[in-house]
Amino acid sequence: MTARGARRAVVTSAARRRRWRRRRPRSSSRLLSPPNISPAGLGGRGAGGPRTSRQPAAALAGFSRTRMEGNMKLAMMEDAVEYHLFLLPEEPKDPEKRKELLQKYIASITTEYASLLVSYIWQNQPFNLRYTPGKGNIPAHIVGVTKFGDNIEDEWFIVYLIKQITKKFPELVARIEDNDGEFLLIEAAEFLPKWLDPDNSTNRVFFHCGELCIIPAPRKSEEISWLPATPPTISQALEIIAKHSEKILASESIQTAVNKRIKGYPEKLQTSLHRAHCFLPAAAAAILKQHPRLVAAAVQAFYLRDPIDLRACRTFKIFLPETRVMTTVTFTKCLYAQLVQQKFVPDRRSGYTLPSPSHPQYRAHELGMKLAHGFEILCAKSNSLPDFKKSLMTTTSLWNGFLDSLKANGFFEGEIESSAKYLQKLHMAKNYFEHSVNRPESLLDVSPGEEILTLLQTLPFDQEELKKEEANLCSEDDDRWLYISPDQLDQVLQEATGKDKPAVTPKGEEPTFDLNRVTDSMKAFVSKVSSHKGAELPREPSEAPITFDAESFLNYFDKVLGSDDSDSDDFYDDLDEDSVYLNGDGDLDLGTQRPEGKAFARETLETIKTYMAQMDQELAQTSIGKSFTNWKRNENLPKEVSQTVDIDSDDDEATADGPVLDPLDLDVNLVTNVLESYRSQDGLAGPASNLLQSMGVQLPDDIDPRHTSQ
Repeated sequence: MTARGARRAVVTSAARRRRWRRRRPRSSSRLLSPPNISPAGLGGRGAGGPRTSRQPAAALAGFSRTRMEGNMKLAMMEDAVEYHLFLLPEEPKDPEKRKELLQKYIASITTEYASLLVSYIWQNQPFNLRYTPGKGNIPAHIVGVTKFGDNIEDEWFIVYLIKQITKKFPELVARIEDNDGEFLLIEAAEFLPKWLDPDNSTNRVFFHCGELCIIPAPRKSEEISWLPATPPTISQALEIIAKHSEKILASESIQTAVNKRIKGYPEKLQTSLHRAHCFLPAAAAAILKQHPRLVAAAVQAFYLRDPIDLRACRTFKIFLPETRVMTTVTFTKCLYAQLVQQKFVPDRRSGYTLPSPSHPQYRAHELGMKLAHGFEILCAKSNSLPDFKKSLMTTTSLWNGFLDSLKANGFFEGEIESSAKYLQKLHMAKNYFEHSVNRPESLLDVSPGEEILTLLQTLPFDQEELKKEEANLCSEDDDRWLYISPDQLDQVLQEATGKDKPAVTPKGEEPTFDLNRVTDSMKAFVSKVSSHKGAELPREPSEAPITFDAESFLNYFDKVLGSDDSDSDDFYDDLDEDSVYLNGDGDLDLGTQRPEGKAFARETLETIKTYMAQMDQELAQTSIGKSFTNWKRNENLPKEVSQTVDIDSDDDEATADGPVLDPLDLDVNLVTNVLESYRSQDGLAGPASNLLQSMGVQLPDDIDPRHTSQ
């Protein structure tokens, strides 16, 4: 991917978060600054470079996250998602009985979605649920925290799970947020009501019965009795959901925006995986065969290595290079990309050597070498656990229900119970059950390195058997998805923003473009009411057409500055929501305007007109008018090309004593300046292309041979 494509992708991915952040007044100039974009890629780190955090999260680093209760602040870990499940019925009141009931829900949820969770490879931490006791106005409930790191798909998979859980168990209500705060609202920032902003969104967004709910804020404290004037507490929110769930459903556009992001699950889980051949030490191959989830820890250890970590890889003590065998390893696409894009040369003393890049198995050798370094780094940081004892509880009813759920959902793929593949999958299920469902206290602080060292002591493997399996390896996946052209990136971005695909020009014909789209889009943009919080972009160019009426303009200021109490009702009736001066997105409170009298308003407007006339007379004596295209010079142009002419009889009268300025062709001047700005970008991202693309206007490439030759 080119630097141009990377910059454009980051700008687009951060757009929704900037819209949401813009709703909070900020004195910092960062509001109008572009995101910090690295040419190396879309976040993460480039080849051999330092790791960088996710760009959209960094853009909202100043966004302090409000805890569920009160105004207490909570600094969550970077790139982590937190989810809470509350029980709607107030019964049982007894804490012990409520705890027992919530723990049963944890077991039921884990069993219900076992087939999805067992085989999934998490970037850092798995989906997990635990009981937490009540505190203050927050009742006892179920909570979970998952650090998703660089793989944002982990977070959206959890959103899908939470949505499905509340659909399966309608008596549960869920809320979910990450270190950016209400990221579901960020995703739907284009469709949120104007009153909703980061300051008042606390405890308003929930999932209930599989639907997204947003508790509204009343315009007046006495307007709706069951809505609190301030952000609700958790107890208040649960009471509102229990009694008025049908009245607080999020709008269809907001629901669609969130559902679009999780569209494709659970089938999407398989497409997120990538299988590749790796030339690995036999010990590492045996571990990954039984515990494929540990590949994430090995990749992260290599990806985040530092010079101190690499000291352990000068001479390998555990994963020796002479024991290597060819095997198939399953990655997520994120893990595979992190491993492949790293440029790394092993230490000569390590014993790891690579064949020529033209060798057909060069990629397998390179991947295996990098994974071996990751495993060695993990083990070098850890110690084995001599007192570690497995706590298999495969005779309990919880395990039996867990296993039955796996069978019912086709996890074993119809394999005979005594077959090797069945036993391998059964071992995976037991491993997940021990570490996520029925995890003993002794395992809570076990690091991946400690687990690997313990497995090396308890996991038997035969190197010769592994070598025999090389002849029956399944084919590896094509990794062409890793490389994307600028045109493919444009298509992806257009699909992500919901814009129509540009029309394909037949061969032999010159591409055509309607310049009226440029003028319509720019007019729609300037017609939107903006404030110190930032400019609002119209969703479609036709959303806010220009309708300038001089008489309405005068009457507007006349009524704002000099309205009588008797005329106030008529004034509100006359205002149009789509007016260029006050549309539906405006925040102007007319009730706070101070009346100064009609005479003062008229005098002010006459003074402004006088100043404008004097300015026109002065400009007429200069050559600045020659820099614009006027109407007289374009009399022969078709009318549809230039429809807006700046003709005003008052201006003619004002300049009667001096030269009269030719009326300007506003459309031609606008298009000319936009195209000049676009040409100066030299094919890179810039103000003209970014602004027009955000409104769905895709300018064609500048391929004028006259400029190319220059």
